[in-house]
Amino acid sequence: MITFNKEIANLQPSKSMTFMAKAKQMQATDPTVINLAGGEPDFATPKKICDELFRQVEAGYTHYTVGPGLPELREKIAKKLAEENGCNYSPEGVIVTPGGKFAIYLAVRSLVNAGDEVMYLEPGWVSYPAIIEASAALPVPVRLSLENNYKVTLEQLEQFVTDKTKVLIINYPNNPTGKTLSREEAGEVEQFMLRHPDVVLIADEIYERIVFTGYSNVSMASYPSIADRVVTVNGFSKSVAMTGWRIGYLATTPEIKNVMNKLFQHTMSCVSGFIQKAAVVALDCKDEIEEMRQSYERRRDLFVGGLNAIDSVQCSYPEGAFYAWVKFDIPGLDSEGVCEYILKEAKVVGVPGVAYGTDDSCVRFSFASSEEDLKQAVERIGAVMAAVKR
Repeated sequence: MITFNKEIANLQPSKSMTFMAKAKQMQATDPTVINLAGGEPDFATPKKICDELFRQVEAGYTHYTVGPGLPELREKIAKKLAEENGCNYSPEGVIVTPGGKFAIYLAVRSLVNAGDEVMYLEPGWVSYPAIIEASAALPVPVRLSLENNYKVTLEQLEQFVTDKTKVLIINYPNNPTGKTLSREEAGEVEQFMLRHPDVVLIADEIYERIVFTGYSNVSMASYPSIADRVVTVNGFSKSVAMTGWRIGYLATTPEIKNVMNKLFQHTMSCVSGFIQKAAVVALDCKDEIEEMRQSYERRRDLFVGGLNAIDSVQCSYPEGAFYAWVKFDIPGLDSEGVCEYILKEAKVVGVPGVAYGTDDSCVRFSFASSEEDLKQAVERIGAVMAAVKR
């Protein structure tokens, strides 16, 4: 009889990917279905990035590269983090990874032992608990309150820490709520870290270049008091529309990086050299990144404004990322029931809040879609909710 690794065998499938797959299946037979479940930009990767990749492939740059990343890319990443994020990382502390997701796994797996505990904020990205469990550690969700606008406080963090806590994961701008980390909240996180000098902070900042007017991104590694215990995770998927390229990175101290690099060497070996060369160019695409950000902001205003005009639907304006976290008041239905109902009656696909660890009757919709699709989605949802009230 075949036996499996129990941590891996017991992992739950990703609900977000399940709904994305379901949406694609439905669209194959019914093109009127509007898919707002996805977590990727609908823009093409900027041409100058693609041109550089083709140039490198044609030049024969298709062999193994230096393990943790090309020196010129790691230097440019460290420079970017210093100039834009206020983080004092050296190139020696950077590892270029196949996507930000693997960077998070690499960090968690390298920092915990069996039975250790990892805290993360909830609602939160669907893969955090799975990654923690796959590392033989215990996921400890820190439940934030919708009524308090999902604000993180020192008091909340202290309720969940134990002598087994080794890592705290935060994600801002947040998937799924679209909330950014305020300076006040960052100060609360800093105080927590100072109280617990054995805890390492993993700051997932994959959406940090998609922040809307009036808000800003705060990088916890910019706080000198705790910087030597912060692992910053970032990448190119969201900000430069490079999801399928599978390239991200982490930055930390050389001491922590050297341990992570051992696992990296025995798993991934390296990221394709021609993709890394293109990523060097991507770091210079500031105009293209800003154009996409402005487009997301216009779509946010259109979509969220339309939803808030519907009776029994509430949605705070996201401060960053490209997700709307929408609360529905349909008697008798939890978030999964709401999601199925909206899918059946309005043919609009979202992801239920329970996928992100909470059930406030909320559904996550992506507004990384065309304005026409977003207008249609609002009209259909409005019609469905009007029928519910009748």
